Amino acid sequence: MERVIFQDLGRIPYAEAWAYQQERLQELIAVKLQNRIRQTESQPLFSQLHYLLFCEHPPVYTLGKSGSMQNLLLNEQELQLQGFAFFKINRGGDITYHGPGQIVGYPIFDLDCFFTDVHRYVRYLEEAVIRTLVEYGIASSREKGYTGVWLEATEHLPKRKICAIGVHLSRWVTMHGFAFNVNTNLTHFKNIIPCGIADDDKDVTSMEKELGYIIDIEEVKERLKQQFAKLFEFEFGTAPI
Repeated sequence: MERVIFQDLGRIPYAEAWAYQQERLQELIAVKLQNRIRQTESQPLFSQLHYLLFCEHPPVYTLGKSGSMQNLLLNEQELQLQGFAFFKINRGGDITYHGPGQIVGYPIFDLDCFFTDVHRYVRYLEEAVIRTLVEYGIASSREKGYTGVWLEATEHLPKRKICAIGVHLSRWVTMHGFAFNVNTNLTHFKNIIPCGIADDDKDVTSMEKELGYIIDIEEVKERLKQQFAKLFEFEFGTAPI
């Protein structure tokens, strides 16, 4: 069974979390390359350590490599005046918002140790959130043609996205991940066209909005990380000293 190191980075600036992800990704790639050499020399292989990182970010908009700047509705001066950071990054997907009250998850997994299937990987990210929401009585699902986790439309509400997903892989090692709205300030999504989806019948939501009260985000984190362990069939470990 694979071993995953869980780290809650707390509230951390986006650039710092991005740099930390890249360090961990390079660490995993280095072990992978060393093991290929050791395998040809019939030497014992090093154990591969994986990471599951949770954090929150100060208000920030990020634009994926396939995204359009037209989906950011503020100019540079407006971003600064309103206190938003902005980054163009190397994940898939379009533009999204990260901020306080949101669980941002960054799995740094070597998929060679699990399964080499990007589609399955993204479905597992979605499934971990879907299963966590069930524990709070919130029914959610996938939306055909889109990534992320959605709530079905009701008589008075459109379909609502509660979790956005965008990933990047290098040598089958993952980075970036998901943004799960728990107690998120949803008004900040008004400054963008979230994920580039301008459909009138789609919106964003949060657990707080759906349930009508502030959620214990630490409890959600604990339940979510356990769902990850069940789906990917790993055990949590600690980093070697």
